[in-house]
Amino acid sequence: MDKYYNRQMDLSQVIAALKQQNFQYAFYFKRQGQPAVLESNADRFYSASIIKIPLLLAWVHLERQGQVDRSEICDLDAEPQVRGSGFAHQMAARKLPYRDVLLMMIALSDNLCTNLVIRRIGLERVQRVFQEALGLRSTELQRKLMDYKARDRGLDNWVSAEDAVHFFDLFDRLTPEEKAWVEPLLLANTDDLLLKRNIPRDRLDFYHKTGSIDGVFHDWGYTRDCRIFLFTNQVEDVRAAYEVFGMAGELLIS
Repeated sequence: MDKYYNRQMDLSQVIAALKQQNFQYAFYFKRQGQPAVLESNADRFYSASIIKIPLLLAWVHLERQGQVDRSEICDLDAEPQVRGSGFAHQMAARKLPYRDVLLMMIALSDNLCTNLVIRRIGLERVQRVFQEALGLRSTELQRKLMDYKARDRGLDNWVSAEDAVHFFDLFDRLTPEEKAWVEPLLLANTDDLLLKRNIPRDRLDFYHKTGSIDGVFHDWGYTRDCRIFLFTNQVEDVRAAYEVFGMAGELLIS
């Protein structure tokens, strides 16, 4: 337990708190050397930016095959300048290596950068890599980010709890060289509102990705000792959801 933190959180407390909520959830926790726990009342969720994790893994796979290269220069004006998360649409520099575009996609959840990555790979090829190379059964990228017209046609992006567990295995399979450039992207995530909200600042290296839209809050990640994610859907009481996220995150330092 972190010496700067004197509250002990128990896994059973987190599960009990989740069962009292009226939203959909999937919670996974595994400490090194102990059995994994998956507690859920739903499996499939709106991705709310968690789709950017398998998208990053798809890029790694394709770069391993020589089909993309993170040193290649990306034109930030090659896609409509969508907003939401991130600030790439405001930058004076309009040409960057894809390495930086991927960094902003993960660390800032930048939607323009995400769409540029999708453009470079191709939406259909992304989905094919998800299924055939990464072994993801229910994760779907059906549209670009902030594409409301596509959403109105019934297209959306999805992630499942089952696939989110498999994400950990996929990160384990990365080579040391791949981990050396991929993990700092996750570590640079600036969103501390969910699983990190109750953790003392600068006391934990947490490699993670968050996502949120109206009624949907997700956080997926790992430390050197623990693996964890909490996905929620149909959230009406945001404060109650935040409290459960804070409790769950305390497991990382208990």
